[in-house]
Amino acid sequence: MSDEKQRPEWVPEKGGTEYTTNVMRGVEGGHDGMPPQPGSQAARQGSNPRRRQLSVEDHVEGVLSGDRTILARTITLVESNSAAHMEQAQEVLKHLIPHTGNSIRVGITGVPGVGKSSFIEALGTFLCDREHKLAVLAVDPTSSVTRGSILGDKTRMENLSRDPNAFIRPSPTGGTLGGVTRKSRETILVCEAAGFDVILVETVGVGQSEITVRSMVDFFLLLMLTGAGDELQGIKKGVIELADALLINKADGDNKLRAQTARSEYNRALHYLAPATEGWKTKAYTCSAMTGEGIDNIWDVIQTLRQQTGESGVFEKRRKNQTLDWVYSMVEEHLRSRFFNHPGVKAERTQVEHAVVEGTMPATVAAQELLHTFEGRELRTGN
Repeated sequence: MSDEKQRPEWVPEKGGTEYTTNVMRGVEGGHDGMPPQPGSQAARQGSNPRRRQLSVEDHVEGVLSGDRTILARTITLVESNSAAHMEQAQEVLKHLIPHTGNSIRVGITGVPGVGKSSFIEALGTFLCDREHKLAVLAVDPTSSVTRGSILGDKTRMENLSRDPNAFIRPSPTGGTLGGVTRKSRETILVCEAAGFDVILVETVGVGQSEITVRSMVDFFLLLMLTGAGDELQGIKKGVIELADALLINKADGDNKLRAQTARSEYNRALHYLAPATEGWKTKAYTCSAMTGEGIDNIWDVIQTLRQQTGESGVFEKRRKNQTLDWVYSMVEEHLRSRFFNHPGVKAERTQVEHAVVEGTMPATVAAQELLHTFEGRELRTGN
């Protein structure tokens, strides 16, 4: 192993001693000392540890050809908050849009512990065995203390992650409730352009902003547990009204009879709720991610909804409305960003916040002060 050191690629060219990280060359060859495969990236790069920066054309061609490495780098580009990366990402998406829209998008949610990852692995394996190409966008909670995420879904979905027809992309929530944002929508488009015909979007399952998931998928599946109690049902009531199907997981062993009883109870309750999708009747089902029982049935339900809504025109109408919702959500995000990055607002914000906390300024007046500063500067600069 060489002692030669090199600065990481993220260190600026004129970076000083404040950047203390260095990269040292590892063992010669490929992964774990094995020789690189002919034609692989390691073989092409030789001893140069720096990755070549990809152009817009590189990203587009790589995604359309199904190159997993470039697909992952393109998703990273889409997820980046860097202004330069965001601009390049939009150019890439502009070229990929004509190749999107040919998948069934399924949102999956449920409280922690309901078995979302186990169910996704069972369903994903079932689909891959039938020659479907599956992309799983799994969201991992972000720590409010360290801002980091474990991103352990690939570990939990051990068998599925090894399937050549599956692509699992764990992403941090970034503190967003439900864990889905504009970037989740764009990641779906990238995966569709790469040829994946089934997209599964797994949420954290906090029970607060699953409406965001509903706004980007064709089928919304809510996983449930038996014996949850009245408290949980109160929390999840709004989510139930959004679901196209309720699926009671872990219906195996001694729990199977309880799951069947819960299914009957939910079906009686669902009779009084308005359907989440026009022309569709939401029902409850049971399955076992451990034994695989009921997995094929829920996939048949998803396909039935796709067929019925396609014939009635509801499917296309929903996709168009989702695109419009996406436009205005991005407008809101852009306006929020411009407001908080406004020089006048940034200069005045601390003083206004202090006045509100001390009780010398009402919250409404504080909001008007900041908005006046923002709008006044916008008018003077002519923006």
